[in-house]
Amino acid sequence: MKKKEQHIETDLSHLGEDRLSYSGAVVTPIFQNSLFTYESWDAISEAFDDRTNSFIYSRGNNPTVKVAQQKIAKLAGGEKALLFASGMAAISASVLHCVEPNAHVIAIQNLYGPANNLLFTYLKKKMNISVTFVSGQEVSEFEAAIQPNTKLIYLESPSSGVFSLQDLKGVAQLAKQKGIKTMIDNSWSSPFFQKPLSMGIDIEVHSCSKYIGGHSDVVAGVMISSEATIDSIFRQEYEWIGGRIAPMDAWLITRSLRTLPIRMKVHEQNAMAVANYLESHPAITIVNYPGLKSFPQYELGQQQMAGYSGLLSFQLKTTDLEQVKTFFNSLEIFKIGVSWGGHESLIYALAISYIKEMTAEQFAATGLAYGDMRISIGLEHVEDLIADLEQALDKIK
Repeated sequence: MKKKEQHIETDLSHLGEDRLSYSGAVVTPIFQNSLFTYESWDAISEAFDDRTNSFIYSRGNNPTVKVAQQKIAKLAGGEKALLFASGMAAISASVLHCVEPNAHVIAIQNLYGPANNLLFTYLKKKMNISVTFVSGQEVSEFEAAIQPNTKLIYLESPSSGVFSLQDLKGVAQLAKQKGIKTMIDNSWSSPFFQKPLSMGIDIEVHSCSKYIGGHSDVVAGVMISSEATIDSIFRQEYEWIGGRIAPMDAWLITRSLRTLPIRMKVHEQNAMAVANYLESHPAITIVNYPGLKSFPQYELGQQQMAGYSGLLSFQLKTTDLEQVKTFFNSLEIFKIGVSWGGHESLIYALAISYIKEMTAEQFAATGLAYGDMRISIGLEHVEDLIADLEQALDKIK
């Protein structure tokens, strides 16, 4: 009789952990060593022949890191995962693996800022990479943007800021027909709520500082793909560039993965309640959250996501910067910070960065407003979060 496959919650607790070899320790030890020794010439020679799976030097493989990687790969539905020192390290390695000098990349608008800079500024200068940005809401946009030298389609669904979606199955099918690689930043959904690899995407990346880490105490990144792709990246971009993760950070990620399903469900419940509250408030113009039925791409989200995370944005009706600051500074539970995905609720306004770099006319041309707010809904009690927003909104004239 075929053994029934375990649920992901069980795998996140136990997969990859050989507790008997760790003296029965219920928690994986932190292997804080730089190298591994061998008993003979032949033994270490054989390890080098299979260095993608062997423990030789912790810039490559490490037992603590391997446990976390196995759990993430299973969670995402991929064959293999590779952890990095940051989300941008995972993104950079993925992009460099897929492109070559003079190549063309198609990327969505509203791309994560550092990823945008990598493509449009750094690689344009260093490798003459060209980039075409599309809204991504129609597969036909990607098809129209394809050039003879297109090597990569870079997705982020939902996207940064406005949380627009892309048809992942449709884009993947188009790319495969044209021999183009696809990658996606799936940090918003986490691999618990969205599984792009099952829809045909080639490489999935995450900032583990967000939901996978979930406690605002680790900076890390991960990529998940086929075994062949991961092993190829391991032998080149990972070993040569050296963006390895520390064993302690991998240990923290393993700790966090055990509670990821529970945390994501609470993030979703809290965010849905907050989004509904904000949508009904007279001081709010619009709420951007894929879980709302009013969201323009709600049906697409229902097809390709199993749930919704805690990151959303909204726009205050007022355009008076002082009034916006009054609201922003009046919040008590929502802390001011640039990241998201942790246990705590956060708020950030894009105008804080943009008005330092642009004139008022340039800022207006972006389509953004002073009142555009991004909030990350944490694990506090939702009634307290809504009460905090309400008292701050009440101070707007």
